[in-house]
Order: sequence, then structure tokens, then C-alpha cells
Amino acid sequence: MRRNQVGLVAALFTVGALALTACGQGAATSGSAAPSPDQAQSQDVAQDASANEVETDGLSGVDLLRGTANSNKADQNSGDRAPESAPTEVKQKWVELRAGNAGGLEPAVVNGKGLSVYWFSDDPVNGGVSNCNGDCAKTWPAITVTKGTRLFFPGIRRENIGFIKRQDGQLQVTIGGRPIYLFSKDKKAGDILGQNVGGKWFVINPEGKRAVPKAEAPNPAQPAPGTKPANSVTFFSEKNLKDFGDSFAVGVKVSDKCADLRGGFQSLSPDGAVKIWSEPGCKGKSAVVSGPVNDTSAAPIGFPAGVKSYIRA
Repeated sequence: MRRNQVGLVAALFTVGALALTACGQGAATSGSAAPSPDQAQSQDVAQDASANEVETDGLSGVDLLRGTANSNKADQNSGDRAPESAPTEVKQKWVELRAGNAGGLEPAVVNGKGLSVYWFSDDPVNGGVSNCNGDCAKTWPAITVTKGTRLFFPGIRRENIGFIKRQDGQLQVTIGGRPIYLFSKDKKAGDILGQNVGGKWFVINPEGKRAVPKAEAPNPAQPAPGTKPANSVTFFSEKNLKDFGDSFAVGVKVSDKCADLRGGFQSLSPDGAVKIWSEPGCKGKSAVVSGPVNDTSAAPIGFPAGVKSYIRA
């Protein structure tokens, strides 16, 4: 795989030179959307960006980017948000797979419209095939990509994302070795009408397993046993992983050095275990999290002013 650094000059002129924190080097964002006048002051709390980092998958030709579709300025009339009548090539301009909440299941994977993402128990894990074709695929549309598709994956580890070739020749995305799908009867964010259909369809989590109700999930202030350290985190300026309207998102790398955020961020979606602090310089109150956090001011984290620094856990 190769890594391309794009937009470096533009990013430097837009947000200034990369800031070095008192206790470590600042992390690079994934390319926040250009702020409106109303957002300009709020955007100042975001950490400086050095470039939009793109990883192109060597086999599929898909471009993988940290951060959300909005923070990467994806066309809102294409990709996951394209009209149902749009051609396939328009729908495949971009795909977003983010860790979030699906009808009370958390962490669960949802797409760029907030629709729940599913796996099918008849598909062999890491088997390289989908057993949902023909009429089945009309009810359970596969999430497909093509060369040049931009895939955003906040809160999901890169190593958990893969691709298989379907019977019709399309490339289908996999998470944890499982081909992934939408359900045709889900119409709005939060719908999980496909959950447990026939005892074979389940909402998927970022690891490629069955998503469970939030009450059954590990305490967000402690990492789940065996959780790997985070490679990246997407921070959101408002609660509930919101990145539209006056809010925005910042995708950052995570390293073993403390890094600061300018101001406080109210929610986050990591792809592994990350330690966060209530004050710059990795000071103040701290917590270790390994899944999406919708409100950093709420218990058990309790950061009234949001997250201000972080480090790999």
C-alpha cells in the first residue's frame, strides 16, 4: 500500500503551521471542511492540520481517509447521500463507515446517512464470498466500492476493513472479514429493522462482531479487555458525534506522545484505546476509552469543557 500526502500547501495556508505542544507534537487532521463565517471562531479550537492523508488500497484502488465525509468535504449529493435513483458510479463516489449508535446498539457501524450496517451469518468469515445475491441483494444491498472511491472510516481500525469480489463483479466492503450490507426497509438513522431477521442478520460493530445494546457494552471509561491501542481518533466539536451545521469533526493520528487540541471537543470516536484529558498537556482529569463517546461531559468521563489532550493508551 502506498500513502500519499495531498493538499499540504493548501492546508498550511489555510490553517497555519503545525503547532507543537508542550508535551509532544500535534497530530494531523484528516482535512476539516472549510468553515463558514459562523464556524470560523469555533474552528479555531481545532488542532492545526498539516495535510489530508490518503491511503490507497493496492488491490482495490479505494482511497481510505481518516475523519468523516463532512470533514473531508465530500460532495453531499453523491456517495451515501446520493438519491436512490442516482447511478451506481455516483453512489460509489464515497462511502462512510463510522462507529456510532444504531437504535441503542453501541458501538455499531452506520453509513454516511446514519443507516445501520449489517452482516449475514451465512457468509463465511474471511471466506472471500457473499452468499446474498439476486433477490437477496435487493432486500439487503451490499455496500460496494470501486477504484477511486473515497472510504471514510472514523472509529474503525484500518486492519478491520477489507474487500471481496461479488458474483456480479462488484467489490464489496468487509469489516472483520464479514461482507457488509444495508437493509432496504431501514429508512432513517437509528432504524434497525433488519436486526435478527431470520436469526441470520445482525448489526455489525467496528470489530466485525454483533453490535450489542449500550447497557451491555464495556464501561466507556475503561477499554475492553484485549483492545488494541488507537491509531486514529475523530473528535467532534459537539455532542453525539455531530459534524454538520455549525459543528465539525477533526480526524487525528494518535501516537505515544501527548498531543493537545485547541479548546474542548464534546464527543469522539476512536479506533482503539486512547487516553484523554480534561486539560492541555495531558493534565487534569483523565479517562481511557476504546469506543464512541457521545458526551464527554457526562459520567463516567465528566469533562465539562470537553477533551483537550490525548495519547495512545
